Amino acid sequence: MKEVKALLFDLGGVVIEIDFDRVLKRWEPISKLSFTELKATFHFDMAYERHERGEIEAAEYFAHLRDFLQLDASDDEIAAGWNAVFVADLPEVLAAIAQVRAELPCYAFTNTNPTHLAAWKTGFPAAFNGFDKIFISSDLGVRKPERRAFDAITADIGVAHEQILFFDDTFENITGAREAGLQTVYVQSPEDVCNVLINLP
Repeated sequence: MKEVKALLFDLGGVVIEIDFDRVLKRWEPISKLSFTELKATFHFDMAYERHERGEIEAAEYFAHLRDFLQLDASDDEIAAGWNAVFVADLPEVLAAIAQVRAELPCYAFTNTNPTHLAAWKTGFPAAFNGFDKIFISSDLGVRKPERRAFDAITADIGVAHEQILFFDDTFENITGAREAGLQTVYVQSPEDVCNVLINLP
């Protein structure tokens, strides 16, 4: 591993446990589709990406969901299901980050939207307050794995790409970060994060 001067973490799936099946189960009673059909139909499409870049508001994205998932529901009901994705903090990861933060600046970069931001800001304060700064795709106007997203963050942090160690549970984002020059850790369990942090030089 090369010299590391800053750590950058994804949130969902790395610091906060997520489960998208919870979203679909909340939507099933308000949809004409079964859970199995919802799971087969939902995908992270262009509207989803535009929502995460802040290019469209929640109302427009929820109207899109209402149409193609056949939801007979208000925006509030759709949002309640949307926010069910968050399960719990991962306390061992937060503890490891808190310990290493005494030596290295720790940042987070999340592909998210204002609805999710409001939910985890109030529901998961330990995660929200556990970083020197959190970069949010809908504020930046760019999202992982876009190269310009990583360029914007490294410029803000003031650390060279190759001196940032990035943790993410989505391989597409890991690939984008590597191509941008960051060091990476592909996270598949909390232990993946903790073991790397414990063994940092």
